[in-house]
Amino acid sequence: MKTFTVFVGLCLVFVFVWERVDMVRVGYQIERLKRDKTMLERQRDELRVKFSTLSASDRIAKLATEKLGMSPPQQGQIIVVQSRPRNVRPSSDVVPVELKVARNYLPTGRL
Repeated sequence: MKTFTVFVGLCLVFVFVWERVDMVRVGYQIERLKRDKTMLERQRDELRVKFSTLSASDRIAKLATEKLGMSPPQQGQIIVVQSRPRNVRPSSDVVPVELKVARNYLPTGRL
């Protein structure tokens, strides 16, 4: 009976030690994940700033004119087309979509 009591006591001590070691391991893992989260948030913010910079309309217009040789469309080059979804009754609340298409003069004279 005495050996059984000692065995149960040792088991309880091992369970207690294992639980504490596991808690320390989980604590380290939580700290590592917090660092990773902070790093990823910083990276996300940097990417948002970079996206805003790269997608600025002034920058795109400047690149289009300088690097690609593009220019704003001249008078008469823009054709306005109204589009209405198919199978829609005229009395419905659907507003026609207005599309602006820039005419491109090809060397063959075709649109």
